[in-house]
Amino acid sequence: MSDDLKVPKRPAQVEVLLPGGAVRQVTIFLAEYASAHGGPERVSDLLNGGDDFVPALDLASDAMTFLSRQSIAAARVAPDWDEEDAPSTSAHEVEVTLTDGTVLRGTMAFVLSDEHSRLLDYLNDSPPFVRLTEPDRLALVNKRHIARVAKVK
Repeated sequence: MSDDLKVPKRPAQVEVLLPGGAVRQVTIFLAEYASAHGGPERVSDLLNGGDDFVPALDLASDAMTFLSRQSIAAARVAPDWDEEDAPSTSAHEVEVTLTDGTVLRGTMAFVLSDEHSRLLDYLNDSPPFVRLTEPDRLALVNKRHIARVAKVK
């Protein structure tokens, strides 16, 4: 394939949590420009996209792998790989329990209209992967794998 036909991509290191507690360190590849907003593609753009599988380079085996989007329980990244455009208007300290018993703690912050600004509104209306800011990283949590969200403050 000619180099002029390749789409430029940026590698991003991601820790993927799979059902049952398995954790994989992978590199995913993000487009230089996002289709839904200005600027580069974010990890959340890729995870909330329409494809069933996400290509990734597994760092342990150095093999190309294809992760089923529905089977990714959460993906952890450095916060600068998934910065939002608008400042959050609501923030809640929460504990998220996944269906396999894994517990994540952090802040869910989001922008919604005043009449729909509850945490419940965010969980029901957001895309498949919701943002949870942990102390040192950002977790993009697949709502299909959430068993419980509890406010801690």
